[in-house]
Amino acid sequence: MNWNPALEALPLSGIRMMFNLAATMQDVIQLSIGQPDFPTPQHIIDAHVEALHQDKTHYTMDAGLPEFLAALAEYYSLRIGRKLTPDNFLETTGGSEAMYLAITSVAAPGREVIVIEPSFVLFQPLVQMTGASVRRIVTRASQGYQVDPQEVIDAIGPKTCAIILNSPGNPTGTVYPRSTVEFIYREAQRRGVTVISDEVYDRLLLDDMESPSVLNCASDLDHVIVASCLSKTYSMPGVRIGWLVSSEANIKTLRRYHMFTTTVGNTPGQWAGVAAFQGDQECVTKMVSEYRRRRDRIVDLVKASPHLRGYRPEGAFYIMPSLPDGTDGTDFALRMLKETRVCAIPGGTFGDSCRNALRISYATSLENIERAFERVIPWLEKQSF
Repeated sequence: MNWNPALEALPLSGIRMMFNLAATMQDVIQLSIGQPDFPTPQHIIDAHVEALHQDKTHYTMDAGLPEFLAALAEYYSLRIGRKLTPDNFLETTGGSEAMYLAITSVAAPGREVIVIEPSFVLFQPLVQMTGASVRRIVTRASQGYQVDPQEVIDAIGPKTCAIILNSPGNPTGTVYPRSTVEFIYREAQRRGVTVISDEVYDRLLLDDMESPSVLNCASDLDHVIVASCLSKTYSMPGVRIGWLVSSEANIKTLRRYHMFTTTVGNTPGQWAGVAAFQGDQECVTKMVSEYRRRRDRIVDLVKASPHLRGYRPEGAFYIMPSLPDGTDGTDFALRMLKETRVCAIPGGTFGDSCRNALRISYATSLENIERAFERVIPWLEKQSF
């Protein structure tokens, strides 16, 4: 097959590599999975099943099910304190299609996109697939992976078309303060640069703080594209319901693009989404409370682990401690899996600058977390670097 060179250049996902290898082994404790371990709330399941029984399995409008778009508009208007309409939204097949559309709609040969490392696995390959180049801003575990907004602005050049933000972040769990997001947005807007904000984890805030959304900072949405989904907040990643938020003019253009990718989304899943937004939110509160409990414990366990340098993540369900400089995180993660049967993701999956790190997911029970570190800490004590 004479493949598209951009396709041939795509890297093998370190997440898939570790997960697939672990699946061939016995007695593995998974600290690699990036999906909630809670069941989907019952009222959401009921709405999904009811939609199937009522034959709501046919095509929707190309922007999405009108009832779902209306629920999104109401949800965001209340959440961010500004009026949005259904025309500000485009339903997508999960957060992945949302980010695919956002990135590839602005990146192009001869253009440059600023990406903050560590970065989610989709960002840099999608930029490079378009023929655009990546300008990397490196953050470190020693600073809790917080980014200096001035460094981002200083990186803007004549070819810069977009800046990608991800807060709360995957793989780090880092939450940017409003001052950081607002500063980046204002300078980007002034220079005509689009801010693409992945806000998939926006409800999973583990400390008492405000929403980190760029929508809270934007005076207009002409240079903003926000991507999110139902997967993490409501523990329904397999239903594949996501969306984009932007100005009405931008959404009109993105709708046309969407028609040539997945055309329309999962219809019964969108009815489930209506139930998610309009139903009791106590299910989210309980999940966040449990993630907070796990986060507090795993921070202490990382601190007690030889050779790991941690920090206190404020969102999502990840921590990404660093290893001593020069450590090959991939080799380290493979040895740890084979010798302790604990699976984590090597940092190089998320950028060249973080090869000496591990992404640890605490989307698993506190019991599993304790068992994992009971294996890992004695093993780490025997390692030399």
